[in-house]
Amino acid sequence: MPIRTSGLAARTRRLLVIAAVLALAAAGFGVHRAIGGAGRDGDADGGAAAPAAARGPRTGDRIIPAPLSVAAGSGPAFRISERTVVRVGAAGGSGGAEEQAVRVRAVAEQLAEALRRPTGFPLTVEAGAGAAPAGAAEGIRLELDPAMPEETGDEGYRLTADSAAVRIAARTPAGLYRGTQTLRQLLPPQVESRSRVTDGTDWTVASVDIDDHPRYAYRGAMLDVARHFFTPDEVKGYIDRLALYKVNHLHLHLTDDQGWRIAVPARPALTEIGASSEVGGTPGGFYTAADYQEIVRYAQERFLTVVPEIDLPGHSNAVLASYPELDCTRSARPWPYTGIEVGFSTVCPTGDAVFAFTGDVVAELARLTPGPYLHIGGDEVKKLAPADYQEFVRRVSAQVVAAGKIPVGWNQTAAAAGPAGVGLLQYWDANGGHEQEVREAAGRGAKVIMSPAGRTYLDMKYDSSYPLGLRWAGTVDVWSAYSWDPDTLNAALPAGSVVGVEAPLWTETLSSPAELDLMLLPRLPAIAELGWSPKTAHDWERFRQRLAEEGARWEAAGFGYEKRSEVPWPVTAR
Repeated sequence: MPIRTSGLAARTRRLLVIAAVLALAAAGFGVHRAIGGAGRDGDADGGAAAPAAARGPRTGDRIIPAPLSVAAGSGPAFRISERTVVRVGAAGGSGGAEEQAVRVRAVAEQLAEALRRPTGFPLTVEAGAGAAPAGAAEGIRLELDPAMPEETGDEGYRLTADSAAVRIAARTPAGLYRGTQTLRQLLPPQVESRSRVTDGTDWTVASVDIDDHPRYAYRGAMLDVARHFFTPDEVKGYIDRLALYKVNHLHLHLTDDQGWRIAVPARPALTEIGASSEVGGTPGGFYTAADYQEIVRYAQERFLTVVPEIDLPGHSNAVLASYPELDCTRSARPWPYTGIEVGFSTVCPTGDAVFAFTGDVVAELARLTPGPYLHIGGDEVKKLAPADYQEFVRRVSAQVVAAGKIPVGWNQTAAAAGPAGVGLLQYWDANGGHEQEVREAAGRGAKVIMSPAGRTYLDMKYDSSYPLGLRWAGTVDVWSAYSWDPDTLNAALPAGSVVGVEAPLWTETLSSPAELDLMLLPRLPAIAELGWSPKTAHDWERFRQRLAEEGARWEAAGFGYEKRSEVPWPVTAR
């Protein structure tokens, strides 16, 4: 993406901001800040419409993303107590059925652990078919139900709660997991606390009946670990935030001009040299195979698919520093490259050496990645003839297909998309004149992820005075992130070609988890709702009211967030 600011100046501003922010740091991964600036339907003081904190059990109409169907019950609420257990259907069958049973048990254990921390209750996990034994509390029940309607899909679920139990049913373990995230949102926000809550919180779930499944199959967020490196534990923290809002893909931007972040045994110089730096000149870093597999494992437990990206043939200065023989265009800059200008670098577009290199990289990433996708980048290549560029994309795509993966590319790769080529296009450059190319690619069978920079790029400033981020694509407040339709933003696309949305978070100006939090929240839930909820639920006024309640949840979890004035935060929020 094009950048038009000085790397040194951006880093200086960032250091000044973070010094002030950390002085007010909250516990945990992030910090909470309140920076002024008028938003939609609000003023710099938070808006006169800010309500008092809601009372009583949380109801289904306060969930983010909004469920497909919510019906309030008329009976008493369910109360979690010392007697509550988490029950799962009995393991049975063999082969696939046994594997399913193991995954269901893992979902139940995750839920129980998440509830034990704040409540202090034992919440044992018990197996058993049918109703609870006579005299036993039924508690929270998770069960696979293959008889649920086909439209429920792999991630849909049904959640019912009454005075006796909370029951979550789904066709797959993924659906059960999504249902457990809804259950967390039906509980008081203190449920996200990392330690026991001793203020007398009433752990009740209102009587409710929810049927739910996602609008789109692909709901993603990207983290750029190339411009600034983030450790495996920091990436896990990022995954925690995504999972809460039912995001199901984590796109890792692993390579760029400033650094290469994944070990490739056949190409050791990539980490010996290419991983040694980052924007601003601070030490970089990289993931070993074990590091990467741990990130993948953690994501899989939360039903997120990791999508690794190697960005070629452009954005390749770290490659050229590591293997100078791949620089036939004399585009490399002296290493380390620590600025944020883009579009200057490219590897050779032809020749055995470059495709031997890409083959080694593709083979290793395919080996380490169980998910179906491998992103090959392809954006902002300014020094190659179109024919050479398209040939490069075609040949690397063929390597990805041969490795058993679906090639993903930024929208510039559209000319090489279709059968046996790029199968999934990421549409980011909504003002770049690529609409017709993307339409033609969709006509050849390519699918499209919508990531318009002016709506979904979470490194864009909230407003022109905001101290973090950039503004080359404009500013993105919460209203801008929410108020668009992925199906119709590019009117040229054939119906059905859009398979989802993704929110990229680039890190040219962001170097700490605290800064990531400030840019991620509260905009991530807006884009997550576009990806999950039915179009009929799309309503800014209702959304901003629901979003306002999430501040207390983030504070309980130790997540940082930006208290934007277009959201009517409750007056009790800090």
